[in-house]
Amino acid sequence: IAEVDEHMKKSGKRYYSNFYVGVSDNAVQRLFSEHHVSREESWWIYRTAKDADTARKVEKHYLDLGMRGGDEDRNDSSTMVYVYAVEPITTE
Repeated sequence: IAEVDEHMKKSGKRYYSNFYVGVSDNAVQRLFSEHHVSREESWWIYRTAKDADTARKVEKHYLDLGMRGGDEDRNDSSTMVYVYAVEPITTE
């Protein structure tokens, strides 16, 4: 959470609702292939949690603060938490 919060300060966005949070076993594919986040032009971050339960707690933390997202990807082994700034080019 601390690493994501610190990185968020660099995004230029003011509200949690400007971001999307998710959990996956392949954050790179989710970010760049499925959500269409630009590697070079967009703000994004992902981190690997120590286990799937911790990843879900981090996701819930940000959802409770108002980030967009959901729990549609229910792979119980997913440990990667990803966050990106929602832009006109991204797909939620």
